[in-house]
Amino acid sequence: MILNRKTAGDRWRIRPDGPAKVTGKLAYLTDYAAPDMLYGLVLRSRYPHARIRAIRTERARTLPGVRAVLTHRDVPGLNAFGISRQDQPVFCFDLVRYVGDAVAAVAAETPEAAERALELIEVDYEPLPVLDTPEKALAEGAPKLHPWGNVLHTNEYKRGDADAAFAACAHVVEETYFTPRQMHTYLETEGGLFVPEPDGRLTVYAPTQHGLLDRLQLSRILAMPEDRIRVVSSPIGGSFGGKDELNIQPYGALLALATGRPVKIHNSRRESVRAGLKRHPMKITMKTGIDASGRLLAHKVRIVADTGPYATLGAEVLNFATEHVIGPYRYANLDVESVSVYTNNGMSGEFRGFGGNQAIFALEGQMDRLAALAGIDPWEFRLINLRRSGDPGPFGQRIARTDGAYQVWAKLKESELWREREAAASDPGGKADATRPPWIQTGIGAAMVMHGFGLGYGIPDPAGGRLRLAEDGKIEAVFGYEEFGQGLLGTLEMLMMDTFGFARDDLRLVVGDTDRVPDSGSSTASRTTAMIWQSLRRMEGPFRRKLLEAAAALLGRPADGLRLGPGGVTDAKGGEPLIRYADIAAKMEEPIEEETHFHFPVSDIEKIGAHFLYSYSAVAVKVEVNRLTGRVRVLDQYHAVAAGPVVNPMGYVGQIEGGSGMALGFALLEDAIMENGRYLTGNLDTYLIPTIADLSGRVAVEPVEDLPEDDPYGPRGIGEIGSVGLAPAIAQAVYEATGIRINRLPIDPALLIAKPEDLWKAVSGQ
Repeated sequence: MILNRKTAGDRWRIRPDGPAKVTGKLAYLTDYAAPDMLYGLVLRSRYPHARIRAIRTERARTLPGVRAVLTHRDVPGLNAFGISRQDQPVFCFDLVRYVGDAVAAVAAETPEAAERALELIEVDYEPLPVLDTPEKALAEGAPKLHPWGNVLHTNEYKRGDADAAFAACAHVVEETYFTPRQMHTYLETEGGLFVPEPDGRLTVYAPTQHGLLDRLQLSRILAMPEDRIRVVSSPIGGSFGGKDELNIQPYGALLALATGRPVKIHNSRRESVRAGLKRHPMKITMKTGIDASGRLLAHKVRIVADTGPYATLGAEVLNFATEHVIGPYRYANLDVESVSVYTNNGMSGEFRGFGGNQAIFALEGQMDRLAALAGIDPWEFRLINLRRSGDPGPFGQRIARTDGAYQVWAKLKESELWREREAAASDPGGKADATRPPWIQTGIGAAMVMHGFGLGYGIPDPAGGRLRLAEDGKIEAVFGYEEFGQGLLGTLEMLMMDTFGFARDDLRLVVGDTDRVPDSGSSTASRTTAMIWQSLRRMEGPFRRKLLEAAAALLGRPADGLRLGPGGVTDAKGGEPLIRYADIAAKMEEPIEEETHFHFPVSDIEKIGAHFLYSYSAVAVKVEVNRLTGRVRVLDQYHAVAAGPVVNPMGYVGQIEGGSGMALGFALLEDAIMENGRYLTGNLDTYLIPTIADLSGRVAVEPVEDLPEDDPYGPRGIGEIGSVGLAPAIAQAVYEATGIRINRLPIDPALLIAKPEDLWKAVSGQ
């Protein structure tokens, strides 16, 4: 089944936030304003690495219109933040480690006054050597960026003796792969409104993927109890992981409390580029060997990740990459080592795919190269080595049983796009397309993806939610997740309607407000749909029973003769409501509610970050390469995705299409280039992302919804998997078109420009 509106039928519905978004009526948090509001700005470092000798703020403080100038001396609590390791200063006071480091912040009556105040703050710097590559940071004698050194994290996994096994291999491929520093490029840059309330509380309106964790971090910085801070965190104008960590929140909060007035901060695009998170650039070296039949005998991997100056989730990203360079294949011997290194480059952090994009680009490149050496069709080569249902995971851990890997392999094998490739391969003389100039060459490639979701073993990963019949008769579905464009509200609405039989008008969906929601965990790691599904599964019986028993008592009828329906409780046979939900609520002394708390399912292996639940995808892509310009254009995509039942068809397609668009930029266009610790691509005038013209090719999405009959885990996450497999598929398609292997992203067009004599042969037909 190719998923589209026709096949999805009446499940293709208008999302609850859709009309307001497309008409521009929806107010994002960075659109908010307040009476008597001040404007905040942050002074950031002039240098990527320097010692601070002095900070003088007197001239800025006396500027008319300036209401506060803050430095590290004005932080009442912890002068540091970070989701897992608090190693990033709120305000630097001794060292700056990148050009986004904050040294001071100001609040003023106008943006112009705030800008002038920044200019008047004097900072004496002593420039230090810049470590702008992991290799420099790891070199003997390199200056230490932190007291513990320049290594954030290391990981490894070994089984057997890979070095010894290479001697028995019929074919061995050694290659080093390089991936770029990609920007999230969300439409809404970081920002927010910070309001000190009359009762002494602080309300934070700032987009984030985990409002409760922001509240915890802010409470440490502000030295305030968490219950004195309210974080309103949705709706968000895009995140993709980039707003998972604190960004401007500490500065807005400190300025608001210092002035006693609302403060608004909203980063310019240039400021967002300078200070915001990016995808980790990685260097991945692989040596992989097979026997004469194509079976994988040995796989040796070394990963070096540039995490930038501070940790955020760099260690967790490295763990994920370490797991996914093993991927969906069986090996006799494994030797994987990885290191994440502090540098003076820009901040690297959480980003859709979370290290899987880098890992799978390298791994699938190895598979294609090995297949070519062995003379085996690349897709058949993968089948020889593919894990099957019941096999352990990459780290040898017990995982939830599915045959998703084989199912997507088989779907792609049957796809129209792959049949086109096989037909062309069986008729080499017929490959030329008379409608194209001879310098336009086409190719079709494919890639496999095994993608873990959830945070993995050993990492706190809470889940849960609340159902409540509110006083006005609305059924409230309350979850501590965030709506950042992924379609969470549409999915939640559909699950509530399908599970209970409620009508859309019966529902009130509550997310993104720490005063109102339980701790459901982070809106990250492709986990929200699965955790909502599991939460409703736990709450359905008790909540249904409470509603029916309340209705039965009011109607004087047995509860087993009633059922929930649109608008109210009906007879078990259906029909019009016998009593409406509003009437039940009006007669209840206490609200009817049910709440659940649990932990995301994890494997029992004691390997930090090892996953238990996986989604699988097979991606095929057709490209054309212009040998005059070296430019690659994607013509056609096919995605088979094994992730269990499709809850929200429109959201499902949107996630895969949107993820593939992001992957297109990763493969062909995007790299936030740095030189000596400074961004050369400081804005979207020099940093190119795919446009609608680049995304004009066909995208077919085919879901595999089958799960084992005894599976208790329900729908798997697909928020990231659409962004992972396209780049390696494009690289193989380029090879099929040109014979040129790609080991570095984004693909450099200069590599693909044909020699004049080769073009002449193509044009002349010689």
